Amino acid sequence: MLNELSVKISGEAGQGTKTVGMALCNIFRRCGYHVFASQDYMSRVRGGNNFFQIRIADRPVSAPREYSEITVALDSQSVGLHNRYVSKNGIMVLDRKKFGTKEENESYFDVPMYELAEKSGNVIFLNSVACGVVAGIIGVDFSHVENELKKIFSEKQETVIIKNIEAARSGYDFAAANFSREKLKLAPLSGQGQTPFLLKGNDAIAIGAIRAGCKFYSAYPMTPSTSIMSTIAAYSREFGIVVEQAEDEIAAINMALGASFAGARSMTGTSGGGFALMVEGVSLAGMTETPVVIVEAQRPAPATGFPTRTEQADLDFVIHAGHGEFARVVYAPGSIEEAFYLTIKAFNIAERFQVPVMILTDQFLADSYRNVAGFDLDREKVARYIISREESRTITAYKRYQLNESGVSPRAIPSWIEEVIYVDSDEHTEEGHITEDAGLRMKMVEKRLYKKMAGLLAEAVKPVSHAAESAEIVLVGFGSTYGVIKEAVEALPDKIGLVHFPQVWPFPAEDAKRLLKNAKKVINVENNASGQLGKLLMRETGIPVSGSILKFDGRPFDLDYLLRSLGEIR
Repeated sequence: MLNELSVKISGEAGQGTKTVGMALCNIFRRCGYHVFASQDYMSRVRGGNNFFQIRIADRPVSAPREYSEITVALDSQSVGLHNRYVSKNGIMVLDRKKFGTKEENESYFDVPMYELAEKSGNVIFLNSVACGVVAGIIGVDFSHVENELKKIFSEKQETVIIKNIEAARSGYDFAAANFSREKLKLAPLSGQGQTPFLLKGNDAIAIGAIRAGCKFYSAYPMTPSTSIMSTIAAYSREFGIVVEQAEDEIAAINMALGASFAGARSMTGTSGGGFALMVEGVSLAGMTETPVVIVEAQRPAPATGFPTRTEQADLDFVIHAGHGEFARVVYAPGSIEEAFYLTIKAFNIAERFQVPVMILTDQFLADSYRNVAGFDLDREKVARYIISREESRTITAYKRYQLNESGVSPRAIPSWIEEVIYVDSDEHTEEGHITEDAGLRMKMVEKRLYKKMAGLLAEAVKPVSHAAESAEIVLVGFGSTYGVIKEAVEALPDKIGLVHFPQVWPFPAEDAKRLLKNAKKVINVENNASGQLGKLLMRETGIPVSGSILKFDGRPFDLDYLLRSLGEIR
């Protein structure tokens, strides 16, 4: 019996690979196992090859593996594409008759999936058959499969639910009767209860925004950020949130800025190409000192690139986006939990310092699922930083851009204050009127840049580290590489440490120096071609990296790839 195994469901777009995958995730979660699931999908509605890969274990896991113990091929193309990624003792579930497969392979487990689906009424039930087959191979009680299918199809007619359960049962019974290898069964758990939630990164960002009090979300749909908007929209009535699908990204950020100016906590989301259109709006936020939260979910570029794949190549772009010099914050969550907490913090920091705050994520984190126990709602308190309605009634001679030691002027909300609030994208006086005075220009730049950056650095999120100060070799990363780096360090001998940066700007240079001062080798692990974090580390601390492990094929790191790469570089 195994303590962990990986399952891959592969087929054409439209065959329901995600439906099977999500069902299996929830089945094993409810059985008390830990799951980590990632998606690989093409930018098309039908055809091509998609797969959903699930890692199931008796302990928390946070990265995919290169090989799968069970691979289910829903079409003939999947057999050729994924056969080489079947583990040594693994199996490839396929329908030999349907696919016309002649060659013999000891890993093949022939299941008449299409015939079983048609016997249940329609080939559309193929994915339910596949779900039953996997459960039967691993040895999960069928009641878990039945209960999950009832939940998935709860909004369908009763006959549809019954047919899907029948299809799953036929696959389950076939596997139970014809597959006897104990080595693919999961070891039973003792005293471990189920975790209540199965979330992906975009879910965590969306519910973090709702928790933070977001009242306006505008965006133009762009993979892989779109599900943030759809999730917030699903709860918009319940929480009183306005969700606007804008005509383009320029409109989206300007709408968000307008809503923020009016007092609403506002957010927008996009990918690199959309963010390129937003940069003038980012500068407008900097000049007018209007708080806004922007999610930049990275995908391979330039231009359209790989619309549905992953990359970390926008780090430099986001840190420096916008013309001119002004303060901003860039967070790079590396887990479901960080995505939730940092989103709340993003709203607090944006409003407290009146700056744009970017949440830098990517397709891998956005679309990967993990079971979580829940969130500590007291860990990141929600706080507002505006002049109250009561105090607003007494204000006279209001100066929107008042100069002070902190660089943060008291922020009044229009209509709460009797006086006119002047806001201008030109350089301006304390009152908000246009000016070309050289001395005042210097003071305003110092306010927006130096003073705010000092305050932001004092509030910087510290790097996450493990054995970094005592290790000879330290792996550094940001964003979604955290999970795979953490697992690699846990799998390696002593003297290997890690430093993960959930905040990349302002860069926590002093913390980085302290954590890396004893390292003989610093190795950066990044999903880009130029090692942008390594260069940022050098610029801000003077610490050079000794080597780089870079992956830029549009796919995320898996644990086996990283361990193999570390063996070569060490």
